[in-house]
Amino acid sequence: MSEKPFLQLKNISKTFPGVKALDKVQLEILPGEVHALVGENGAGKSTLIKILSGVEKPDPGAEILIDGHPVNIRQPLDANQQGIAVIYQDFSLFPNLTVAENISFGKEISQGRRLVNWNENRETATKTLEELGIELDLHLPLERLPVAKQQLVAIARALAFKARLIIMDEPTSSLSRGEVENLFNIIRSLTQKGIAILFVSHRLQELFTIADRFTVLRDGKYIGTYRKEELNEERLISLMVGRKIDFVRQSRSSRGPVLLEVKSITKKGHFKDISFTLHRGEILGLTGLVGAGRTEVAQALFGLTVPEEGEIILEGVKVNIRSPEEAMGLGIAYIPEGRQREGLVLRQPVAQNISVTMLRKLRSKLGLLDAESERRLVEEYMEALDIRPRLPQMLAMQLSGGNQQKVVLAKWLATRPKILIIDEPTNGIDVGAKAEIHKLLRRLAEEGMGIIMISSELPEILAVSDRILVMRRGRLVGEFTSEEATQEKIMNRAFMGAPAGLRPKRGLQGDRG
Repeated sequence: MSEKPFLQLKNISKTFPGVKALDKVQLEILPGEVHALVGENGAGKSTLIKILSGVEKPDPGAEILIDGHPVNIRQPLDANQQGIAVIYQDFSLFPNLTVAENISFGKEISQGRRLVNWNENRETATKTLEELGIELDLHLPLERLPVAKQQLVAIARALAFKARLIIMDEPTSSLSRGEVENLFNIIRSLTQKGIAILFVSHRLQELFTIADRFTVLRDGKYIGTYRKEELNEERLISLMVGRKIDFVRQSRSSRGPVLLEVKSITKKGHFKDISFTLHRGEILGLTGLVGAGRTEVAQALFGLTVPEEGEIILEGVKVNIRSPEEAMGLGIAYIPEGRQREGLVLRQPVAQNISVTMLRKLRSKLGLLDAESERRLVEEYMEALDIRPRLPQMLAMQLSGGNQQKVVLAKWLATRPKILIIDEPTNGIDVGAKAEIHKLLRRLAEEGMGIIMISSELPEILAVSDRILVMRRGRLVGEFTSEEATQEKIMNRAFMGAPAGLRPKRGLQGDRG
C-alpha cells in the first residue's frame, strides 16, 4: 500500500436549502487500501459519494486532488475518466442486457464512439472476468443472475473502466455469509493490484474484517481518520454518534391472547407446512439464512402471494387474504425490506409518502383531499417518530436511511394496524437510528400490537424479540424463547436444521395463554 495518496478531498462543503449536509470535510485515500467511510445516517456519507461521483457539485472553496493534481469533477463521466467508479446498493445495472453488455456498457460513450464494437465488448468482458477469477455466461441476461453475481458484474464493469478507486455502498446488505467472504476475497485481490476501495457500511464487524483505515463523519463534519488498530467497536460507535450506545435486550411486557394463528400454510417452491401463532403485545422474530423463505411467508400473510394449502386465522376467525387491500382491511401492515424500491416514492414529499395509505379517509365530503386533515396526520407522525428534519415538503430521497425508514413506518402506523410485519427493519441504518427503531417496536408491542420482525442480524433478533422462529429451506426448524436463545443455537438451526429424527415441536404454534 503506497503512502502517496491517490485521492485527497479538502474543505468539502455542500449546502442544500435549509440543510448544511457537509461542512469542511476532508478525506484521503491511498492506492491499494480499503478505506471505511462511517457515520450515522445523515452524517453526510451519501452526499460525499455523490460529490466524488460527479452527481453533486461541492460549495465553492472545495479541492479535489488526484495524484496530487487538482481536478474538476462536474459529472459522472468526469469521475469515470479520473478512475473513480461507484457501485450503489442497486448496482445501477441493466437487467435486460447480457452480462457482457453490462460490463462494457458506456465504454463507447466515454470514448466518444457512435457505433458499438460487439467483438471488442465481449473481449473486454472476458478479460475482466478472468482478471477477477470469475466464470459467468457472457450471453446470459443479467436478470437471471442471483444478487451476489450481479454485484460481481458491477465490479467487473468498474474494472473495465480502468477504475483506480471503487466506491462500494452497503455492498453486503443482500449477501449471505459465504457470499460476503467471496466478495472480501475479491476485494483483497483488487487491493493487491493497487486499486483502492472506499467501503460504506453500517455492519461494523465486517468493516473491522476488511478495512485498513476508517474516516468518521458526524453531522456533516469530519471527526477523524484512524487506523484499524486504533479502534474497537465501542470507540468507533462513540466517534460516530458522540455518545455511548449499548445494545441490550429490551424489557418484555406481558403478552396478550392469540391474535394470529397460521396453520400449515404451503406455497410450492417457497415454503412448506408453516405453523405458528402471534400474540397481542408480542414481537415474534423470524430469522434464517438469506433464501430461507422468510420474506415469502410475510408476503403470503399480506396477500402478495396466496398459499396453496393451510389456514390463516385472525382473532379466531378463518380469513382468506388474496390481496394487500384485503390484508389492510383486516388490520395487517407490511413493511418490505427494500424501503427505497417498495416502501417510498422517493421523488415525492415526506407528507405525501406518509398520507398515501390514508387517502380514502382524508377525503372531504366532495371527494377531494382535505389538506388540513392531511397536515395534522403528517405532523402527528413526524413528531411521534421524530422524523428529521421536520420538513413535510422535503423529498423522501433527501432523507437519511434511518429517517426514510421512519417515514415508511409512519405510513403504515397511520392505518392503526393490529399486526405489523416488518422485514429487515434496520438494514442500512446506523447504530443510533437502529436503537431508536428497536425502542419504537417495543413501544408498539406494549400498546398491544402484534409484530412479526424478520431480520438476518442476530444481535437485533436477540435484543428485540419475545420469541424467535428459525427457517431453513422453506421450513420452520426451530423456536426459542428470548431467555433460551443464543446466536450459537440459532445459527445451528439455520445451517443444520432440526436435529436428526426430531420434528419441530408443537411449541412452534405457541400456547394459547
